Amino acid sequence: MKTLTNGIITIGVNEHGAELCSLMCKGREYLWGAYPEYWKRHSPVLFPIVGSVWDGEFRSKGKTYKMSQHGFARDMDFTLLSVSDDEIWYELRYSEETLQKYPYEFILRIGYKLHDTTVDVCWEVENPSDEEIAFQIGAHPAFYWPMLSNEVINQGIEAMEKVLADNTLRGFFKFNLKNKKLAELISPDFPFVESQIIQEKGCVSKSEVSMYDVRNSVLPITTRLFDKDALILDDYQTDIVTLLDNDRNPYLSVAFTSPLVGLWSPPKKNAPFVCIEPWYGRTDEVRYNGTFEDRKHMNHLAPHSTFKAKYEITIH
Repeated sequence: MKTLTNGIITIGVNEHGAELCSLMCKGREYLWGAYPEYWKRHSPVLFPIVGSVWDGEFRSKGKTYKMSQHGFARDMDFTLLSVSDDEIWYELRYSEETLQKYPYEFILRIGYKLHDTTVDVCWEVENPSDEEIAFQIGAHPAFYWPMLSNEVINQGIEAMEKVLADNTLRGFFKFNLKNKKLAELISPDFPFVESQIIQEKGCVSKSEVSMYDVRNSVLPITTRLFDKDALILDDYQTDIVTLLDNDRNPYLSVAFTSPLVGLWSPPKKNAPFVCIEPWYGRTDEVRYNGTFEDRKHMNHLAPHSTFKAKYEITIH
């Protein structure tokens, strides 16, 4: 694992998945420790899909391919391209192995840049071929709940579980609401966010949605919020999600320009972390049987061009 610091925040990055594995500020760890009892990852990149394809299969170029949830990049070793005190870049290139799973040539680069109390997580998807490629990409960073002190975190899972057992409120999500259309359907005084519903095999309903009251742009996070799995906000409803503690003090923020964001903690497990996940893509609808290229929320990249995006994690 490579370690970078700017004197304010310190990160650790692993070449396996080019995954951010640690985010510390003033001696406090913010990034989930990947304990397998709950979830064995810290902050994987999701590529070339976000979520699931129906029945674990997709169809492209007249063939059927198998693909596990969130794609394969998170489980592959990247090559270190460059590193300095406050910036690091990794690369994953297509190979015979990836072409057996995903029939497109690609070059995926992931970078991390530090400034003040912020980490920029940067993505570049390059198309080196003579044909258009289709893909999705997303983030899955997991953060300790604000109520868990660094002392408790260092004591391990049992200490964290004890603190969580005494609190049903985990904090609040504060949204920078962008899509005013939804709120105005009812009243400007009653804003809400709309979440797609995960139904079967990790895929979303074609028609059902859930509505969440976010008066003052705030949503309380209780132990029951994720009972039906992730909240999936699409249509650019927000571009910043801030995690507040139980006293509504800012803890950390995730800022992005992606059309979707997922909010997740393992359902019905009272887990010690929550994920705030900017996505350029989304899981299939239930029983989707079209082509890979025609899935909703796909990115189409012209030959010999590059897709660039980033999101920011800021410690308060």
